[in-house]
Amino acid sequence: MTYPRIDPNYNKTIAALNYADTAAKKSTASSVFSDLLQNAVGAIDNQQKKGSMEDIFNTAAQKYNIPVNLLKAVAKVESGFDANAVSSCGAQGVMQLMPGTAASLGVQNPFDAEQNIMGGAKYLSQMLDRYNGDAKLALAAYNAGSGNVAKYGGVPPFKETKAYISRVLDAAGGDVSASTDQLSELSSLMTNTLPGTSGLTGLSALTGSPAAGTSGTSYTYDDYLMFLQLYIAQMQMNTTQMMSSDISGLTSSDTADTGGSMSLL
Repeated sequence: MTYPRIDPNYNKTIAALNYADTAAKKSTASSVFSDLLQNAVGAIDNQQKKGSMEDIFNTAAQKYNIPVNLLKAVAKVESGFDANAVSSCGAQGVMQLMPGTAASLGVQNPFDAEQNIMGGAKYLSQMLDRYNGDAKLALAAYNAGSGNVAKYGGVPPFKETKAYISRVLDAAGGDVSASTDQLSELSSLMTNTLPGTSGLTGLSALTGSPAAGTSGTSYTYDDYLMFLQLYIAQMQMNTTQMMSSDISGLTSSDTADTGGSMSLL
């Protein structure tokens, strides 16, 4: 009888396969986490850019004599304050200007937030002037074109346009803030579970409390620098939210004391 021969390198082969499998898992976990870190840092950059939009909105509203909350509401509904947004029909930037419209308004780079917002504010001001301050007609023209407003003698009977006007006016009546939306996105990145890590969140990574199944995953020096950036961003986010809450409380108190009110439109 012939017996199968045992490979003398069998144990070494198995050990090598196990090592390769473990290394692959570590590499995958590190790659997933590295990608999330890059996305988070990108969100921080976007937050800073969008936070600075507040000044641009204020300047544009003053220059073209339009309500700042109406201008920001249009931006929120149009693009969610995304300077790089491009719609299916080709509208571009924060205020979603069509290339021809942008050019007529003097906007050379529609993806430059300041140029785009200034152009959108100018156009919205023109529409308000054309329709004697009627915000609904101005918004209808912004969304569907002044030609359709003229054609139908008022707000066009388009479901999209009617919904658009309602959404913008609802947003204009509340607190519209470019930076707050980004803070919410960053907060989500910090607290949501990282994909492929069995429960590890951005915040638990910062505090050094990884979930089960992630121990043994090694991170680079650059990774830890990113951890620190995320932690700082989280602290800034918390501080900004606290300040916004305090300011809102003071504003409400002042309004209550004076009995006054402000109308956007």
